[in-house]
Amino acid sequence: MQSSKSQEGKLLNPLKTKKQKALEDFNNRIRDCDRCRLSLTRKHILAGEGDMDARIMLIALSPGENEDAEDRMFIGPSGQVLDKLFHEAGMEREWIYMTNLIKCTLPKCRRPKMDEIESCSKFLEDEISIIQPEIIVPLGYYATRTILTKYHADPPAARKDFKKKYGILIFSDDQKILPLPHPATLLYDPSFEHETIEKYKKLPILMQACKWYSMCPMKRFYEAGRLERKWIELYCKGIWQNCVRYEMEELDHYHFDWMLPDGSPDENLKGY
Repeated sequence: MQSSKSQEGKLLNPLKTKKQKALEDFNNRIRDCDRCRLSLTRKHILAGEGDMDARIMLIALSPGENEDAEDRMFIGPSGQVLDKLFHEAGMEREWIYMTNLIKCTLPKCRRPKMDEIESCSKFLEDEISIIQPEIIVPLGYYATRTILTKYHADPPAARKDFKKKYGILIFSDDQKILPLPHPATLLYDPSFEHETIEKYKKLPILMQACKWYSMCPMKRFYEAGRLERKWIELYCKGIWQNCVRYEMEELDHYHFDWMLPDGSPDENLKGY
């Protein structure tokens, strides 16, 4: 039973109510989809789940057999791997919103066909528009290729080169993107577990801005229009542990105000 306080909170937060209504309408709209052949073999169209106000939106490829049967995200073998990765990274499922690139299960876990991805792409775009995540986290090749293409973030031409994108925060078309390996890859090759965990550890870092940001010269330069937004999004409000300024602050080492987060000087900021 909801407390009167929680009910009052909903009444006082019409934006959340509007988002919740939009998501419910979206889920009802996709339930009877028959745009492609997958409608003939699925049991459910798997809608997204999690915190609709989350900063992070995780996008997997498609539901597996367990997910299709139970109408839940990541409850099969891949879900067990994801839970382990989250545990090692200090993450909780409740902190994010999770969905799929393709809403129906792929028979016998086969690769998706391009027309199946295209059939579902409008649904994913609508879902992103509703959730409005600060960071999109595509898992694996297909989701990463789709998201990088959507936001004009220069997807590699060769599939093998997508691995180089995993764990790298990207800012393109005003959207932050952190591609990560799909948990299922560890089911086939556990030797990559340690480096995959290290990549997943970047997720909790993205949950909050750098503790030095409020007093950092980068904030002042940006608000004065003298610094590109990408520096703020990729470092101050992104992977701030990669920031050279952050490292020097932690070590109490002197550094010039006009030094950029990557350690390079910007003479145009000098004396401002």
